[in-house]
Amino acid sequence: MNYKRLSFLVLLLIAILTACSVYFATRLRFDYNFDNFFPKGDPELAYYFSFRDKFGNDNDYLLIGLDNSQSIFEQDFLTRVDSLTAFLQRQSNVEAVLSPTTVKSPVIEQFGFFEIPYLHVDEPGRYAQDSVNIYNSRELVGTLFSEDATAVSLFMQTTDDLSKGASDTLMASLYDKLEQLGLTESHIAGKALAQSVFVEKMKIELAIFMSASILLVILFLWITFRTGWGVIVPLVVVLLSVLWALGVMGLFDKPLDVMTMLLPTILFVVGMSDVIHILSRYLTEIGQGMEKVPALKITIKEVGLATFLTSITTAIGFLTLLTTAIVPIRDFGLYTAIAIFLAFALAFTLLPAMLLLMKKPKPVPESRFSFSWPMLLRRMFRYVLVHPKAILSTSAFVVVLSLIGISQIKVDTTLLEDLGDDDPILQDFQYFEEKFSGVRPFELHLIAAEGHSMYDLEVLQEIEELEQYLYNTYGLNFVTSPATVVKTINRAQNGGLRDYYTLPETKREMQSIKRRLQAFQGRSELRGVVTADAKEGRLSGKMTDIGSAGATVLNDSLRIFMDQNINESILCTRLTGSSILLDKNNEYVTTNMMQGLLIAFGVIAVIVGIIFRSLRMVLISLVPNIIPLLMIGGLIGFLGINLNVSISIIFTIAFGIAVDDTIHFLSKLKLELMAGKSLPYAIKRTFISAGKAIIITSCILAAGFLTLVLSTFDATFYVGLFVSLTLVFAVVADLYLLPVLILLFYKVPQK
Repeated sequence: MNYKRLSFLVLLLIAILTACSVYFATRLRFDYNFDNFFPKGDPELAYYFSFRDKFGNDNDYLLIGLDNSQSIFEQDFLTRVDSLTAFLQRQSNVEAVLSPTTVKSPVIEQFGFFEIPYLHVDEPGRYAQDSVNIYNSRELVGTLFSEDATAVSLFMQTTDDLSKGASDTLMASLYDKLEQLGLTESHIAGKALAQSVFVEKMKIELAIFMSASILLVILFLWITFRTGWGVIVPLVVVLLSVLWALGVMGLFDKPLDVMTMLLPTILFVVGMSDVIHILSRYLTEIGQGMEKVPALKITIKEVGLATFLTSITTAIGFLTLLTTAIVPIRDFGLYTAIAIFLAFALAFTLLPAMLLLMKKPKPVPESRFSFSWPMLLRRMFRYVLVHPKAILSTSAFVVVLSLIGISQIKVDTTLLEDLGDDDPILQDFQYFEEKFSGVRPFELHLIAAEGHSMYDLEVLQEIEELEQYLYNTYGLNFVTSPATVVKTINRAQNGGLRDYYTLPETKREMQSIKRRLQAFQGRSELRGVVTADAKEGRLSGKMTDIGSAGATVLNDSLRIFMDQNINESILCTRLTGSSILLDKNNEYVTTNMMQGLLIAFGVIAVIVGIIFRSLRMVLISLVPNIIPLLMIGGLIGFLGINLNVSISIIFTIAFGIAVDDTIHFLSKLKLELMAGKSLPYAIKRTFISAGKAIIITSCILAAGFLTLVLSTFDATFYVGLFVSLTLVFAVVADLYLLPVLILLFYKVPQK
């Protein structure tokens, strides 16, 4: 009666906590904030934010590409483009629209200031001359007009840090207008689109992952226990674990993002491991004729410590992600670790309480299928005893092959690395790469030296030298800077003739341009390039997304060029911008991965050392867990997959989960040795008694993680694929290599 009363109290407490979790979980929201992926704490980030405050965000924009396969110089097409431009200019949260139908060439004459449109939309007879003027203007080709004259692009500047709701409203209005105007050949890229689409993708994929995981777990539970309660009870325990974890996130107002959306799926399959180990041992004791309470006591005694230790090791694998500078990855590691301990707590409170209140389960009648497990495990163990040299030599060959693959790994990342090749967003992104200047932003902070300003002729000449290098050597396809502004005014003062798109030749001419610039001081085009005091400027541009590795090489060469050719007594420069910050993530990849793995190795070593008090056993236990990681590294190298932040976290996550099998195996082995068994016999008993649970839980974990390959995000896909493979490799290593290493190298201490 005492146990029943205690069980009811436990269930009541869990019900109260579950109700609180439901309340807080309902407050959860989905979020995709691009800025969160910048490396926090890096000095470059603070500098970039200061730069952005002065000149604006280089990400708050939308590019709209419109195709007209024959030629853009058709009145019907240009009229519709003009209607779209006027519509966008009226939208809230849109600050400016740069369009091919509204762009104008300024002309300054004796009688005043004029702006002549490059395109006379309503006068088809002037299209031929318009095309000549446009394609002789370098600043227009590749930005608003494609080089092959079959497409145009609109640049829409949005308000800073547009919210998810505002992005959705803007995108819905844009799509409706495009359909209304019949502009079906359209392509869109930019932050507002990514924020809107990514969140919807996350919602859909979360539902898919959870549904697939539940179905797979139900299948494995039925195969394992072949009873209705054997399926329902574990499901209830693990689903409540997921709910509690979501409640904790809601309590701390942590939104679900592209990383934390993996938490429910991961927790579902990882939490199931504890439940299966408990149920398997409990049913074994019941099958031997024990009553419920003694059976549970033995189960908790023999499985409890091992399960607690595996929860620690798994949590440590995720907590090592706190070493990274990327906030979404740090939050993912922290909240997943918390969730794992919640799952452990429920496994040892809710599950025993339910088992005590249920009727004593009847032993499942043995069948031919049930006899296959002992038979299979005995055959596997016999192979270990007969072929130790083959196992060791195969392991050595795998290590060498893996090291060769690891040597081929390349550290690189692109702006939309998380999207698959068939994703519409990535295809639109590539469209702008091919048709226009590209979408990778380039930002250079210009600072006039003491006693100078951005409008001094010698400063502008230095900037122009930089521009020439960036066009001809660096690879920028479009540049805007204080020098381009001055050249535009110089051309305007000379009748708009393209031959005068140059810097003025004399300081007297420059003084005339400075006076003209006073009239434009309030215009947004000027504010985004030069500060009000003219002491600082911005050189920005666009280029194709060559990846962080290629960009790093170019930036190093650019810095050398500036050191050698730019006079610091006239002009100071510093690279900045969002792309630089994302590239810097690569610098953290290897460091963070090695830090995380070393921490995980250290924790595992301490745990095994406490269990066996043997340095030799510590080294033995690490080997079968390091080899699977080497194999994954080798596969990444041989498959030509670039190592980036998303890929690097796989190693620490996989190690933390895969080592669970080793802990269960060694914990059972310790109990057998303490009972006075000889080492070979203790290993055999461990292999046969723990082998089934190890294989089943590994299969569930691998299958659960494998559901993540259904994702359209590459990071999620690779986490699912490589963690699943690591678990498969680890269970093979634990059941074949680990026993061989123990038999050959471990010596049981004398009593």
